[in-house]
Amino acid sequence: MNLYPAFLKLSGRPVLLVGGGRVAAAKLGGLLEAGAIVTVVAPRIAGDIEKAGVRSLLRSFEAHDLDGCWFVVAAATPEVNRRVAEAASARCIFVNAVDDAEAASAYLGGVVRKGDATVAISTGGRAPALAGLLREALEWLLPEDLGEWVTSAERVRTRWRADGVPMEARRPLLLRALDELYCARGRT
Repeated sequence: MNLYPAFLKLSGRPVLLVGGGRVAAAKLGGLLEAGAIVTVVAPRIAGDIEKAGVRSLLRSFEAHDLDGCWFVVAAATPEVNRRVAEAASARCIFVNAVDDAEAASAYLGGVVRKGDATVAISTGGRAPALAGLLREALEWLLPEDLGEWVTSAERVRTRWRADGVPMEARRPLLLRALDELYCARGRT
């Protein structure tokens, strides 16, 4: 099965996190960094999650908890995760069911962020630990000033769009612009 990679704009959008333990707490940070409006539902909620200041429902998951949500992360028991996945599917909502590739319709990959550049890698839910190792390798390989590459690319893209430069001509021009960025810093 081939996956369609995408990055979600969750800022200001409701997201449900089912589960209140250590795994759910680990998923919460990324959702909050993305600006999601997170509701957590679980019979017990860890102190780390409570301290995050998100809306918490101290009870078992109910299908209507998904009403109005754009995305859901199921970080509970396999049985609960499957119930969440079924309810999400009925509502056409993508669900990341932690450590349950069969129940998931979305997989979270290993993510590297440097400035405004984000690189993610997935193994299609088959080998999350491998995705983590690959993320660590990419983090080490990618330059620390990758955010400056994004700024430079954005600047020249704006100019190219105004000048009507065709899409297929932009990549070689971008390589030249990045080379000039390095040469200006005395790097070769």
